Amino acid sequence: MADRVAVGLGVRTMSNENVIEAHDIRKVYQMGEVEVEALRGVSFDIKRGEVVAIMGPSGSGKSTLMNTLGCLDRPSSGEYVLDGEPVASLNDDQLASIRNRKVGFVFQSFNLLSRQTAITNVELPLRYSGSTEGRRARAIAALEAVGLGDRMTHRPTELSGGQQQRVAIARAIVNNPAIIMADEPTGNLDSKVGKEIMDLLLNLNKESSTTLIIVTHDPNIAERTQRVIRLRDGLLDGAA
Repeated sequence: MADRVAVGLGVRTMSNENVIEAHDIRKVYQMGEVEVEALRGVSFDIKRGEVVAIMGPSGSGKSTLMNTLGCLDRPSSGEYVLDGEPVASLNDDQLASIRNRKVGFVFQSFNLLSRQTAITNVELPLRYSGSTEGRRARAIAALEAVGLGDRMTHRPTELSGGQQQRVAIARAIVNNPAIIMADEPTGNLDSKVGKEIMDLLLNLNKESSTTLIIVTHDPNIAERTQRVIRLRDGLLDGAA
C-alpha cells in the first residue's frame, strides 16, 4: 500500500507546520429576527499530519466548525488559514476552488453517484478541478490504495457498505489534499467493518502524512486519534 500511495498520489512531508490556524472563529446565523451564535470565538491550530477528533453534544457547534474547516462555509468573523491560504474573506468561487484543492471529504452516507462506477466517482474531484492529465491513472492508484483495484467498474449498488466507504475514501485522497475531513465515517457500518475503515484512514495518514480530522460521537474512534477538540455551546470545552 505504501508504494501505491507514494507513487500514485504523492506523499506529503511531515513537519511541525500548522496546516490549520483558526483564531477567534465566530459564526452567527440569522433565524428571522433572532441571531444564533453557532461558534462563539474558537481558536486552535492543527499540525500537518496530525490526527484529530472533533466531539461535542448536539448543538455544540461541531457541524458548523466542520463546515468552516472544510470550506463549505465561511466564518462570520475571525481568521482561518488553511495550508497557508487565508479563507475567511474568499468569495464563493474561491471557496469552492480551495475546497476542491485542499480538502477531501468522507461522509457517513458515502455520497456516491449511484449510476456511476467506482472509478468515475473517484475521478469527480479531478473533473471539477479541470485536471485531465493522468486523471484515470490517479483514480486507479487511489482505488488500489484502498484495496479496491478489482472493483473499479462496479457501481455503488454492487458494493458492500464498507466497499462504498472505501470508494469515498479513494475519492477524498485522489487530489492529494492537505486534509481529509471525515464526518462520522463509520456511522453506517457494523463494528468490524467500521474498525477496518478506521484502520485504513489511519494507515493512509501514516503513509502520506495527510492531516486527518474526524467528526465523531464515538469515544472508541476518538481514542485512536492523537488529540480531541471538544465543543460545547459554540466554545472549546477544555484545552484544544
